[in-house]
Amino acid sequence: MQKTAILLGATGLTGSLVLEQLLSNANYGTIKLFSRKSTDISHPKVKEYIGDLLFLESFKEDLTGDELYICIGTTKKKTPNHQQYRKIDLGIPEKAVEICKNNGVSKVAVVSAIGANAKSSIAYNKIKGEMEHAVLSANIEHTYILRPSFIAGNRKEQRTGEELGIAVFKCFKFLIPKKYRSVEAKSIAAKMIELCNSDAPSKIIESNDI
Repeated sequence: MQKTAILLGATGLTGSLVLEQLLSNANYGTIKLFSRKSTDISHPKVKEYIGDLLFLESFKEDLTGDELYICIGTTKKKTPNHQQYRKIDLGIPEKAVEICKNNGVSKVAVVSAIGANAKSSIAYNKIKGEMEHAVLSANIEHTYILRPSFIAGNRKEQRTGEELGIAVFKCFKFLIPKKYRSVEAKSIAAKMIELCNSDAPSKIIESNDI
């Protein structure tokens, strides 16, 4: 029997590649997309639910399936307000796993970040660490948290600082420990799907293992 995947963040770089790979995977018959705007993709496998993800409770009846993929994330540039930033990067994943746990979803894969630590003095790392804690606390049977370093790929939006950092990392790749090297978004997507098609126990996957 084909599976149903739930995907949050399909309009972003990693999320769009998760969607692309799920569409070509014969294990999946339905892919539910939850976004604030349409992907404009017309495909028999795709069901889109458009709305404000800060109010995921309104989607409660539709957040059903076999696997949950969370590729939600914003930037300080896009979301300068700290409280709003927390609501997106922490609040959305936290509510998603809570609802999906109650709806019987048994597997979840989440994109976090290298250095995630709830006790960090760095705001970004702290929020990612708090998000990981919230996701793990939902106790979904198979929970996979991926911690990539710089994420490389063709973005729709321009992130000059990030692109420069990736370029520098590539030039001096041989000097950089594997853990801190950039990771292709398509590799992150593939790893998420690979894990959700296994019965591996819950785990945190560091950047060098993606």
